[in-house]
Amino acid sequence: MALTRPITKKQLGLFLLVVGLGADTALLIVGRLGAGAWSGIGPVEGAMLVGGVLLALCGIPLLRLGDAPAAAEQEPHYAALSVARSETGHSATFWIGRILKALALLAFLAYLGVYVAYAVDLFRWPYDYDQGESFELYDAVLHSRGEWPYRDSSVYPFYASNYPPVFHILNIALFPLFGQTLLSGRVLAFVITLLTAFAIGWTVRRRTGGVFIPLMSGLAYTASNFVYHVGPLCRQHLTMVFFETLAVYFIASAEEPAHGKRKTFKTPFGLWIFDGGKLPLRLWTGLACLFLAGYAKQLAVFTAAAVFGYLLLRNPRRALVSVVIFGALFGLVFLGINWATNGQWWLNTISANVNEYMFPQLIALMRSWFKVHPVFIVLAVGMVIYEACFGSLSVYTLWFIFSLGTGVMSGKWGAGEAYWVTSVAAAIILSGFALGKLWDYVTQRRPQGQGYLAILIPLLFLIQSTRMLHLPTDGPFWGPIAGALGIAETSAYADYPYYDAVGYTQVGHFMLPRDYEGGARIMAYVRGTDLPVFSEEAAFTMLAGKPVVTNPTQLLNLYNNGLLDTSELEAMIRREAFGLVIMRAQFYPPPVLAAIGQHYGLVEHIPMNGFNYIIMQPLGGEDRGGR
Repeated sequence: MALTRPITKKQLGLFLLVVGLGADTALLIVGRLGAGAWSGIGPVEGAMLVGGVLLALCGIPLLRLGDAPAAAEQEPHYAALSVARSETGHSATFWIGRILKALALLAFLAYLGVYVAYAVDLFRWPYDYDQGESFELYDAVLHSRGEWPYRDSSVYPFYASNYPPVFHILNIALFPLFGQTLLSGRVLAFVITLLTAFAIGWTVRRRTGGVFIPLMSGLAYTASNFVYHVGPLCRQHLTMVFFETLAVYFIASAEEPAHGKRKTFKTPFGLWIFDGGKLPLRLWTGLACLFLAGYAKQLAVFTAAAVFGYLLLRNPRRALVSVVIFGALFGLVFLGINWATNGQWWLNTISANVNEYMFPQLIALMRSWFKVHPVFIVLAVGMVIYEACFGSLSVYTLWFIFSLGTGVMSGKWGAGEAYWVTSVAAAIILSGFALGKLWDYVTQRRPQGQGYLAILIPLLFLIQSTRMLHLPTDGPFWGPIAGALGIAETSAYADYPYYDAVGYTQVGHFMLPRDYEGGARIMAYVRGTDLPVFSEEAAFTMLAGKPVVTNPTQLLNLYNNGLLDTSELEAMIRREAFGLVIMRAQFYPPPVLAAIGQHYGLVEHIPMNGFNYIIMQPLGGEDRGGR
């Protein structure tokens, strides 16, 4: 039956050609029919037109490849790395390769050491390090009480969340150990990041065998500046990447033929799972992980496109069945939450996230992405080209391609470098595959080149390590290392002794005694009033046992989309119902900021974590009163 036959490369090429040119044609026609609103091609239209042309160009080479399957029937395995071989005639290259391997491993272990030290330093910090951490914690607190964080922001306490619940529900499990504090969320994120690194290494080992390349691939994840910056923060993004990585891992083997009625296989965590049935358990497990990724953060939609695109190429019928079942379950949960929150789930997680798009921000982040990960990206692109032209597309290749869409979304207001982490994970995996394939080819076809390749592979990791440099630059341990690297007098942010190859970055530095002093001073103000506190960060009020009022960036998102009535909040501010106002970035709707400026006066600027926190108290107007 046609629906069970794999899609050929010729069919895929024709599809890409039609979609690319068709999309550009539709864009031009719709623009012309826009009731006279057409005013030429702007940046957005230009980017879309270029994207359509590139898509069509990608389809042209595939047309000549005929009936070759577009996607791999099953994941290949490069056995050469697992085969022990004696070194003959290459003693010099053998020892040079060993030395380079040791140096590369040392470099990436050093990055892991920096990451662990950074995490431990943050574990001691009780306040927000990155704005929004404490609101993610408060989401978990609300879930632990059986309450939804998706609420009407126009009424007191003017709070709502715009993130799905998976990370916050997982966080609840750590409350008995660490309390309802930022420590619980940071420990969770830290552990999840390490598990993702392990899953990446295991994924590479599954195809390539051996030890060195899989080990370096896993270490490369925690060594990435982008991962390092947010890995130990109480943020949900890397939880999404973790489940995406697992989803792709299981989907990659979903089409492998089973032997007998039931079959066992080993998961990345050493668990044996039985497989059987028309839809393999590996497929169900992968889709379950994809489900969790989607309810960790909405951006998992790009990984979903890669997964279902791969399944469609392999077996259209099975793909359609999977899409229907997955979509029904995902949709039922979505509709259930929306019903339970009276529509606030849709309003806060979907409608409010239509933010301004800034191309300069996208270009800056894209440059940083390539600047920091050039070797991984080049190798990944090479693997994509090889599979498209000479082999068969794997789900990892599609994942890397579609993950670039996640990166493109980093141009939105409120987005950042974390949006590129999925592509970093995919690029690291594909680069590991590329090196494994290269070693396998040389071993089978050009065995005389093994010694030189044994030098090249660790050398590439060493070159990559120089592009990811980040570490503290003072202290008895880090100071001498920074001095030896020639970066002792540099700072990536404010005057913190920290260097980062990315350049300017507000995260990554360690905390200083002055930061703890600033936090203590702010807490003295918070505890000094009996009234609610209007704070741009929830950690202060949560530590003081006071109610959490507002989620500033979400209020601003809603306001900018015409979805927020600020009249009640403005009325409370005019009544001076809050005993204190604390602001850092002033991410509030303009009418709210105006009301604060009219009824609250500056008391003190308190420097902390590189910011000046604005402390304001009521001016004592005649209409002052409670809520």
